[in-house]
Amino acid sequence: MQRKALDLWVGMFVLISAAAMVFLALRAGNLSSLTLDQTYAVTAKFDNIGGLKSRAAVRSAGVLVGRVTDISFDDKSFQAVVTLSIDTKYRFPKDTSAKILTAGLLGEQYIGLEAGGDMNNLAAGDRIKMTQSAVVLESLISQFLYSKAADGKEDN
Repeated sequence: MQRKALDLWVGMFVLISAAAMVFLALRAGNLSSLTLDQTYAVTAKFDNIGGLKSRAAVRSAGVLVGRVTDISFDDKSFQAVVTLSIDTKYRFPKDTSAKILTAGLLGEQYIGLEAGGDMNNLAAGDRIKMTQSAVVLESLISQFLYSKAADGKEDN
């Protein structure tokens, strides 16, 4: 009888551990926030999306208002087209702007929305016209090094 009780406790521990591993895997993969809330899709075009990924957060004033659902390339304008799925309880004016931001210095990238002042709101299928591309750290470093090298040549 004592052996069966021990087997039962070990089995429960294994099941709880497996559930915890699944939870952590979903959190790490940014999939734990799956909801059945109603959303509407809007698009935005960016010159450079950096390391933005599908399922990345869409935030406004620090609040999660949606997710990135699709990233594609427009071969006519040579820009990245990002589709955002925004929760219907959040309404944004048509002149809202979108920026690609980074959480922390080297954290994950997300889209930040800044509301405008238009009286009409974005609807499903609309496009956000004012966008700001991602700041690529490598570009900043190379520009800094190039400017320092040019300063050094001028001194000679």
